[in-house]
Amino acid sequence: MDVGGRLKEVREQRGLSQRELAARAGLTNGAISLMEQNKSSPSVASLKRLLDAVPMTLSEFFQEVESSPTPKYFYTRDDFVELSPQEVGLGAAAARVSLRQLGDASRHALQLLHETYPPGSDTGPEFLTHDGEEAGIVVEGLIEVTVGDEVRVLNPGDGYLFDSRLPHRFRNAFSAPCIVISACTPPSF
Repeated sequence: MDVGGRLKEVREQRGLSQRELAARAGLTNGAISLMEQNKSSPSVASLKRLLDAVPMTLSEFFQEVESSPTPKYFYTRDDFVELSPQEVGLGAAAARVSLRQLGDASRHALQLLHETYPPGSDTGPEFLTHDGEEAGIVVEGLIEVTVGDEVRVLNPGDGYLFDSRLPHRFRNAFSAPCIVISACTPPSF
């Protein structure tokens, strides 16, 4: 997906200049310009801040229009929607957080994600905050989760549940990939 082009399209649809969007999101208009030209990839947290300023969820941002009004109940791994454009690092050392959403969250009261954190990856230097609650269970690997002032390393089988309005961050500072299955209600990510 052309994240920069999509960001520019959304900004222009809302009648915002780069400067106005930057002021609303607490970023520089230079940063917005670089993102729109795909010369800089936003972290999950930065993109969330930008979309909150519009307002729009990550799910809506990455949503492909589903033409079928018929409800869909079953999904293959190829049906999941990728919500994370982030690249961290350079070249072969790049670590990309993957947030794959099951179905169209705008049609439901629950958002379910399959998250993959390669070694050295995280959700970004800014903490995430959004309405709702979220929970998750570590399936594989280790993940450091920060919620407010608390930091905890979770192992396979461990989980978390918290009010998403609390500042939070996910980071894999370990040598193996980490996989988490998470849910958020209402869908706000």
